[in-house]
Parts: sequence; C-alpha cells; structure tokens
Amino acid sequence: MPTKRRIRRRASWFLTDLRSALAYPATTPRRFVLTAGLATATFVGLVFSTFPGYTVQMLSAGIVRYAATAFVALLETTYRSIGTVGVGLIVAYAVLTGVALLNVASQVKRTQVSGFSDLLGIVPGLLASGCASCGAGVLGLLGFAGALAAMPFHGNLLRLAGLLLLVFFLGRAGDPRQCRLA
Repeated sequence: MPTKRRIRRRASWFLTDLRSALAYPATTPRRFVLTAGLATATFVGLVFSTFPGYTVQMLSAGIVRYAATAFVALLETTYRSIGTVGVGLIVAYAVLTGVALLNVASQVKRTQVSGFSDLLGIVPGLLASGCASCGAGVLGLLGFAGALAAMPFHGNLLRLAGLLLLVFFLGRAGDPRQCRLA
C-alpha cells in the first residue's frame, strides 16, 4: 500500500505543477499576449513546414502578396491529409509550445543566464519536443515527406507522443517563478 500512496502523491504533485505551468501565462495580460503570439507563430511555422517546397516557391514569389494564400492552401491541404484530429493536435502543440517558451524565458530571466552558450543548452530540448510533434514539417524539411504517409494514422500518433512529451516537460517544470533547488 505505501507504493500506491507514493504514486498518488507524485501524481498529485505533477498535476499541481502542470496546472501552475499552464496558468502562469495568464497571470498578466502581457504574458498572455506574448504566449498567444508565440503560439500563433508556432502554428504558422508548423503549417508552412508541412510542404517546404511549396512554401519556398510561394514566399520567394512575394512574401507580402502570397503569404496568406500559401498559409490557407497549406492549412487546407493539412486538414485534408490528416483530418480534424491531426489539425487539433497541431493547434494543441502550438499552444503548449507558446506556454513552454514563455516559461523557459521566465526561468532564464530569473536564473540570470551568464551567456549565449548557456542559452544554447535549451535548444536541443526545444527541438526534441518539437520534432516529435510536428512530424510532417521536420520530415519534409529533411527530405522524407512521403515517410509520414507510411505511418499509421498519418503520423497523428507521433504528434500525440510529442504532445505528451511537452505536457510531461511542463508538469515537471511547474511554475517558473518557483525554484526547485532552494
């Protein structure tokens, strides 16, 4: 029985920390707007990365004139290829990425990172969580655009795994205003 109590206690701490991490961006209007901007930029980047060749052609022809057209066309293509669930997973990933980036920025600001090399230490973590979720974009950028079609559920399981990884990161990190080591 002590093992069950310990598991329940850890699960309770994890859920409390997850709630704190998700609630942090809503503590001030500035943080909320910044999180929304990061989430929107992530979503646009993920949609544009689904078909990199098309994106490069359209944006090189005129970024101001064709950016909206390319985004709408790619979003429609993404919806037709992976469905509502897949687009929902991409939206959820974009929102959680906005929260995670804001939390990381707050933690970096509070710990007063000493230099650029310290900031480079967080890049692999952000890329690892992002690669698993967007799937299509990263595989397309690497030249394996057809590989996602061979995956079950058009890669939605891969996106779900990346999303769960991001939720796990947020639950472990908790509120960025609190130091775990102190």
